[in-house]
Amino acid sequence: MELHDVWFVLIAVLWIGYFFLEGFDFGVGVLTKLLARGRTEKRVLINTIGPVWDGNEVWLLTAGGAIFAAFPEWYATLFSGFYLPLLVILVCLIIRGVAFEYRAKRPEENWQRNWEQAIFWTSLVPAFLWGVAFGNIVRGVKIDADMEYVGNLWDLLNPYALLGGLVTLSLFTFHGAVFAALKTVGDIRTRARALALKLGLVTAVLALAFLGWTQADNGDGWSLVALLVAVVALVGAIGAIRIGREGWSFALSGVTVAAAVAMLFLTLFPNVMPSSLDPAWSLTVTNASSSPYTLKIMTWCAAIATPLVLLYQSWTYWVFRKRIGTQHIADAAH
Repeated sequence: MELHDVWFVLIAVLWIGYFFLEGFDFGVGVLTKLLARGRTEKRVLINTIGPVWDGNEVWLLTAGGAIFAAFPEWYATLFSGFYLPLLVILVCLIIRGVAFEYRAKRPEENWQRNWEQAIFWTSLVPAFLWGVAFGNIVRGVKIDADMEYVGNLWDLLNPYALLGGLVTLSLFTFHGAVFAALKTVGDIRTRARALALKLGLVTAVLALAFLGWTQADNGDGWSLVALLVAVVALVGAIGAIRIGREGWSFALSGVTVAAAVAMLFLTLFPNVMPSSLDPAWSLTVTNASSSPYTLKIMTWCAAIATPLVLLYQSWTYWVFRKRIGTQHIADAAH
């Protein structure tokens, strides 16, 4: 296996990690409006992700940086062609971070309500747009012989990509509902389980349609295996949350996210960004990659740094593993 193939796999792993972690993070943000009853319960939901949300976003920075360094042509075409949706995602992530930090800085109801609205919308919009973006990457976009995107914004809003956006939004919200049930106690935990069951059924229908469409257009034997793993894991997650096994349900919903993202990358390889104008103009792991020397240096750096990051983030989740409820923050809210 060549180094550019290795880095394609590593980038896929980074995106899987990002969507696994930031997926439930976005889902909890969406649930602050769908699940919480009153300001105290919103505070409970926000506190479930409060210690970890910023660490989850490190995976996005690493994935973007890895694409920039390992596949500069992919990075240039992707970020120029998808400029507006990626800018919207970036602005949402900035506002979202500010909202988490500033919401409790003042006691006025309007102040806190406005930041809570910001958390909801800046969780929902990226959760949808990431699916649209990856749907377009897999489907193929208008790339010319100079490796430049020559389409427009409306070309990105096609039925396949929009369905992909609905899948990521529903899957992340389901993932977040399971996480909320895993991390809370009392009535909010019961309602999170009930909502997760409903969201899981909706997600199953959307995901089966999207992944089946993907398999029919671009799939092979390996992608079919990933599709089956995603479907079985999602069914298992729904079954586990139905009987109150939140830990198993969260693990299986995470497997669903990982398998679905893996399937997209399996259908993509050896392309990194297919051209819908002419397959010969597609960006591949070969024509879009950096020099072998650059990839070699990156590999050594990743081999040293990645285990340290994983250990630190795992320790963070272990430290903040306890469940919380409204009784834990009543005084703080006052």
